[in-house]
Parts: sequence; structure tokens; C-alpha cells
Amino acid sequence: MTSWRTLVRAIAAAGVAVFVGLLPAAPAAHAEPNIDQIEAELDKAWEKIEPLIEQYNKVHSQLQANQKKAAELQRKVRPLELQVDLAMTRVGEIAARQYMYGPVSALNAVLQTGSPTTLGDRLAMLEQIARDQRERIAVVAAARDKYRAEKQKLDKLVATQKRQEADLAARRKAIQANIDKLEKQRLAAYGNTNSTGGSLRIGACPAVYIGGDAGVAVKTACAQIGKPYVFGANGPDSFDCSGLTQYAWGKAGVSLTHYTGSQWTEGAAVSRSNARPGDLVFFYSDHHHVGIYVGNGLMVHASRTGVPVKMAKIDTMPIAGFRRPS
Repeated sequence: MTSWRTLVRAIAAAGVAVFVGLLPAAPAAHAEPNIDQIEAELDKAWEKIEPLIEQYNKVHSQLQANQKKAAELQRKVRPLELQVDLAMTRVGEIAARQYMYGPVSALNAVLQTGSPTTLGDRLAMLEQIARDQRERIAVVAAARDKYRAEKQKLDKLVATQKRQEADLAARRKAIQANIDKLEKQRLAAYGNTNSTGGSLRIGACPAVYIGGDAGVAVKTACAQIGKPYVFGANGPDSFDCSGLTQYAWGKAGVSLTHYTGSQWTEGAAVSRSNARPGDLVFFYSDHHHVGIYVGNGLMVHASRTGVPVKMAKIDTMPIAGFRRPS
């Protein structure tokens, strides 16, 4: 009996030894994070930077629009200024004649005609001419001053937005430093293969055929798969999320603003059950991310830095709603 018990204990001990040998080695205290952990950290960090990027896009779009308005106002102001200058020259000439020749001319008029009435008529005519010139100047100058006032407001707004843009860029740079650090770890973990842990196409694109403008937009979006994510880019070689949707629908002749907040209001709301390829699908409560729906629960989107434009399931992020550009 004793020998039997000894044998059982020996077998059990050997089994434990084999089992322990099959276990993975305990991680070192300072082991590098694995690929899944790195991707999770990147996604978490990107949730912080993408709203900032879309705010940058908003300010940048407003800045471009206001610069265009300022240039249009400047074109209107310039001919008005020329008209005012010309009118002022004419009045100046009249004033100079009155100053230099007025009394003499009046005396000559009396001597030549012998009629004060004729002189009075001539002086009245001169006064009327001067009055007309003054009125003309007043009208033109009022218009010029109006445009100048509007342009001053725009110049002030543009200056403010430039400061906002610089501030946003500085804030983005600070967060981007952390993203870059994680991206280096990701590339090192993948061995610089630029893999994103899965196929960029997870089905037919578009998944459901549709014609018309929406069909053009969807096919355009699908054709961008594989192109890099670049902050603030709207094609044709690189994109961010709202830049991709702007570019795709632009090819269909529909103008969208390069900012998710504006794109949310630039289309008609549609329910998920009525969503069709070409619709824009927005994510998160502040709508800071957007993709273009391609059917069957799939979309094409520019997700984040380090990841090319790709297809994805729309349920991988919290959906805020759908919009249909037109």
C-alpha cells in the first residue's frame, strides 16, 4: 500500500511539473504592451483628439468663408473709393475756381451783361452744381463707409479665428505627441508592416447597389479605401473623417462643409431602418465622427491616424444618427 501511495504521489508531482511547464512565462514587470492593448489605448486617446480636430475643421472652414467675404467686400469698396476720390476732385476744382476767380468772374458778369439778375442766376447755378457734387459725395461716401465698417468687422473676426486656429493647433500638437508615442509602439509591435489587425475591406463595397448622386458618393468613398488618414485633409490623396464624406459627396455635386457639426445639419434626418447607401452615419453625442453608409450595416470611414480609410461595421461605435445629403 505504501508503494502504491508513493507512486500516486510521484505521478501527481510529475503532472504538476508538466502542467507548469505548459503555462506561459509570467510577464516581466515592465513588459511592453501587446498589440490589442496598444490599439485599445490608441482608440481611447483618439476619442479625445478627434473632437478637437473637428473643432479645428469648424474654425478653419469659417475662417475660409470669412476671408472670401472680406475679399468680396474689398472688391466692392475699391470702386466706391475711386468714385469718392473723383467726386472730391471735382468739388475741389469748383472750390478753387470760386476762390481764385469767383469775385472777378462776378464783376465781369456784371460788366458784360449789366444785369445783376444774370449774375445771380449764374451764381445760383454754380451753387447748385456744388450742392449736387456734395450730395453725390455724401451718397457714395455713405456706401463706402458702410462697406468699410462691414470689412472691419470681418477683419476683426478673421483675426479672432486665426488666434483660435493657432490655439487649436497647439492643443492638438500636445495630444498628438501622445498619439505619436503610441503609434511608434504599434508599428514596433506589428514589425512595421502597417497592418491594422484586419482587412480594410470586409465585404463588397458598396454592399448594396444604389444609383444617382448617392451611388456616385458611395463608389467614390469605396475607391478611397487604403488611403492614409491625415488630420485636416479632404482628398484626393488623404482624408480625415469629415474630409472623406465632403470629398465623396462633392464628386456627386453636393457641397458639404469640412466639419461634422455642419454636416449633421446639412442633410435630412433618416432613421436607421430607412438608412440607405450614401447616407452619413454620425457617432457619439457631439457628432465628432462620421462615416458614409454603404449598406448591410457597413460603412467606409477615415477612423484615425495610422489607420487607412477602410470599411467597418457601424455598430463598433455609439451611433448618434443618420443624415441624407441632397
